[in-house]
Amino acid sequence: MSAVEMVELSSAREESRTKRLKAATHEAHERLDKFIIAADPFASRPRYGRFLMMQYLFHRDLDALFFMPALDAMLPDLEGRRRLKLIEQDFADLDLRLPDTEEPPRFSAASGVDVVEALGWLYVIEGSNLGAAFLLKYASKLDLNENFGARHLAGAPEGRGLHWRTFTAAVDRMDLGNSQERSVIAGAEAAFRHVQRVAEETFR
Repeated sequence: MSAVEMVELSSAREESRTKRLKAATHEAHERLDKFIIAADPFASRPRYGRFLMMQYLFHRDLDALFFMPALDAMLPDLEGRRRLKLIEQDFADLDLRLPDTEEPPRFSAASGVDVVEALGWLYVIEGSNLGAAFLLKYASKLDLNENFGARHLAGAPEGRGLHWRTFTAAVDRMDLGNSQERSVIAGAEAAFRHVQRVAEETFR
């Protein structure tokens, strides 16, 4: 192994787990962002209603994770990070009916959950809240805000940055082997694929 390769390998090892997660899911994240931008969800309230439906379906799929003791022991303020109830309030604000779906949620208390893989799904949903500051600005053009219609896009009381850093710090500190870390990445990749499918179906 050359000196350059040794330096590169050392740098990769020193890089945090969440940074490796970000790098591994960059293409999937970018593809989703481009689709959402092209869908123009803030062009009108009806378009925003579709975006809200997409958010509801994705958060509904993951909602059970926020009540799992194993995950609660690993992550700070897990239940406080839950946003499904806020999305339901947004539907009520706008006098919209919650979508009917016969498909069961992706995760449920009754089903077996791979806790390590679930971390990848939570990474994606937590990251979406970090970027929601920009979406909230667009929502304001539709007279929506953190108290009406766009509650789920609001930042945490302590600030989005600190809210995100406490999550990533917890994930970075976890004692995970290589195979477990691959499972986290697989979970995040699966989450991006899933929300991409939900977005495409919602805006179709």
